[in-house]
Amino acid sequence: MTAKKTQIVIVGGGAGGLELARRLGARYGRKRHDIILVDRNHTHVWKPLLHEVAAGSLDANLDEVGYRSHCHRWGYRFFPGTLEAIDPDEREVIIAPLLDEDGSELIARHRIRFDYLVLAMGSVSNDFGTPGVREHCIFLDSRIQADRFRNRLLNHCLRVSHEMVADPASDAHVRIAIVGGGATGVELAAELYNAAGALRHYGLEVFDEDRLEVTLIEAGPRILPALPEKLAEAAQAELEALGVRVLAGTPVTEATADAIVTQSGERIVADLKLWAAGVRGAPVAGGSGGLELNRIGQFVVRPTLQTTRDDRIFAIGDCCSCLLPGAERPVPPRAQSAHQMAATAWHNLVALMEGREPVAFRYHDHGSLVSLSRFSTVGSLMGNLIGGRMAIEGRLARFVYTSLYRMHLIAIHGWLKGAALIAVGQVNAIIRPRLKLH
Repeated sequence: MTAKKTQIVIVGGGAGGLELARRLGARYGRKRHDIILVDRNHTHVWKPLLHEVAAGSLDANLDEVGYRSHCHRWGYRFFPGTLEAIDPDEREVIIAPLLDEDGSELIARHRIRFDYLVLAMGSVSNDFGTPGVREHCIFLDSRIQADRFRNRLLNHCLRVSHEMVADPASDAHVRIAIVGGGATGVELAAELYNAAGALRHYGLEVFDEDRLEVTLIEAGPRILPALPEKLAEAAQAELEALGVRVLAGTPVTEATADAIVTQSGERIVADLKLWAAGVRGAPVAGGSGGLELNRIGQFVVRPTLQTTRDDRIFAIGDCCSCLLPGAERPVPPRAQSAHQMAATAWHNLVALMEGREPVAFRYHDHGSLVSLSRFSTVGSLMGNLIGGRMAIEGRLARFVYTSLYRMHLIAIHGWLKGAALIAVGQVNAIIRPRLKLH
């Protein structure tokens, strides 16, 4: 009789989940283990790059990773689907029906058993219950949303260009309101000006960055709260030099079809409204199966990254809340956190299967970096070592920022293919078009 394989299910193919699947597949393969990755998408795009996809500066088709080819290379299986519920008692996850584009059912609701489960679903935008946001704003939680923003942006640029051809004296503008002065909002604001400046070379001869009106709205006292104040001020000065109107200390009370309404009553009219004001754990439609959640829907985990109510269920990345001993706040939802958690989860899964005790996660804050497209990059390094006071700007900051993505490629592809993809990326940066316009 064939012994039943140990089944490890990973829900979510983001930075942490995909790296963990590769590590487990590389170690165990398919002989005695069945490692399954579940994700609603068929491809992976590194989430910190979505603002470039939204602005058209990055062709995600060239940078995405197909789960099917990746799983064949690394010895795990991929199932397309959305987590609907968790059943810890039966040790099963329930996957929602998979529908075709016309709404017809391709695969019925089904269950996948697990011996160990890792939840790595990431996060979604938190609208804080603000009226009108869900109906009238675009988020940047996924490739689909980034593509939607880009398509609408290009349509509005085309409209303004046409108006200017018909009437050279026209004062038409593309008006964009971005709510949230964190890294996503700031990086997108700068990237929009980079893209607008290149449109004249791609068929919109009478359009340029002067036809953009971008407003960045932040409820807190300043933008980029994760960076030292001096760097945040430098970033704001750079944005304002580009033409961005920066409104700090300005809570939003409502989003309408054509405007963002602030607490002071100002209506900021906008053709496009993007919400990047915070995150919460990705919801599970059928419930968490009794696992402990915090107030923003994240799974509460112990320092070993095991959930508080089931030792065989782990949570990593943005979907978990991990408060380490002596820390005042949980580990922040960043790409570097997901990368480090994937390594610890891998170590602890191996330990449990070999009868050893799991170890506590140790978070190393390597600092924060924000790219203002080709205009500038600012950030701080080695936050845990020197309190986040090593400020860097310019070419050094840009080099480190680029290195983060290269490290991600190596983490999910291994050194050989990762290095090859880095080289291909350098060539593509020279030969491919600067903008994706379709």
